[in-house]
Amino acid sequence: MHLLAIDIEYRVIIGISAMVLLFTSFLIAFISSQRKKLQYHKNLHALHEEQQQALTQQNLLLEKRVEERTAELLHQKEALQKSLTELKSMQKQLIQSEKMASLGELTAGIAHEIQNPLNFVNNFSELNTELIGELEQEADKGNLDDVKIIAKDLKENEEKILHHGKRADAIVKGMLQHSRVNTGQKELTDINKLADEYLRLSYHGMRAKDKSFNATLQTDFDETIKKINIVPQDIGRVLLNLYNNAFYAVMPPNPLKGEHYEPTVTVCTKKVHDKVLISVKDNGVGIPQKVVDKIFQPFFTTKPTGQGTGLGLSLSYDIIKAHDGEIKVETKEGEGAEFIIQLPL
Repeated sequence: MHLLAIDIEYRVIIGISAMVLLFTSFLIAFISSQRKKLQYHKNLHALHEEQQQALTQQNLLLEKRVEERTAELLHQKEALQKSLTELKSMQKQLIQSEKMASLGELTAGIAHEIQNPLNFVNNFSELNTELIGELEQEADKGNLDDVKIIAKDLKENEEKILHHGKRADAIVKGMLQHSRVNTGQKELTDINKLADEYLRLSYHGMRAKDKSFNATLQTDFDETIKKINIVPQDIGRVLLNLYNNAFYAVMPPNPLKGEHYEPTVTVCTKKVHDKVLISVKDNGVGIPQKVVDKIFQPFFTTKPTGQGTGLGLSLSYDIIKAHDGEIKVETKEGEGAEFIIQLPL
C-alpha cells in the first residue's frame, strides 16, 4: 500500500510538472509572438513615417515646381498679351492702310468718272447759251415756229444737263459713302447699280495708275432683283476689292495666255429663291489650288511683297459673314477665277 501511494504521488507530480512545462512553453510562444507583432507594428509605423516624410518632401518639391511654372506661365502670358496688343495695333494700322489704299484707287476712278458728266454739263451749257442768243434773234424777228424749235432744243439740253448733273452728284455721294465712318446701318440698296458703279470706278482707278491698261467689261444684271438691305459702303468695299483683284489678275504681261489674249472681267447678279448671287469673274492666271484654302486668311496674299497687305479678302469675308452671307471662290490655274457672293434678300 505504501508503495502504491508513493507511485500515485509520483505520477501526480510528473503530471503537474508536464502541465507546468506545457504552460511555460505556451507562455514563451505567446510572448515571442507578441514581441514579433510589436516589432512588426514598430517597423510598419517606422515605414509609414518614412513614407510620410518622403511624401511631404515630394509635395514641397511639387509645390515649388508649380510656383515656378506658374510664374513662368504668368511671364509668358504677359509677353503674349503684349504681343497681342502690338499685333492688334498693327492690324488696325494695316486695315486703315488697306482702306486708304482702296479709297485712293476709288478716288482715281471717281476723278475720271466725274469728268465725263461734267464735260456734258459744260458742253450743253455752252450750247444753251448759243441757243438762247438764237432764240432772242428769232423772237425779235417774230419767227414763232423757229422760237418753238429752239425752245424744244433748250428743254432737251436742260434735261441732259440735269441727267448728267445727277450722275455727277451720285458719284460724289458714292465716294462720300465709301469714305465715311461706317455706322453699320443697313439701308435698302440697288445692288445692280452699286455693282456697276464700283466696277467702273475700279477700272478707271486701275487705268489712272497704268494708262496702257485696257480690259473688256461684261455685265449681266438680273433686273428682277429689288433693293436689298445692306450696309452699302461695306458691300462697296467688298466689290471694289474683288474688282481690283480681278483687274490685277488680267493685267499683262500674261505668258499663259499668248499674244491674242483679251483681258476680260465679267460681273453678274442673279436672284435665286431668297438669295442674291453676285459673281465677279476674270480670265486671268487663276489661283494655285494649293493656296485656295488660305486666300481668306488675314495677311495672306499672292501678290509680290509691297503690293498687298493680305487683308482685302479677309475683310471682305468678315463683311459678308456680318451680312449673314457667304463668299466662295472657284478657280482653275491658267484659266481664271470667279468669286461668288451670296446675300440674303
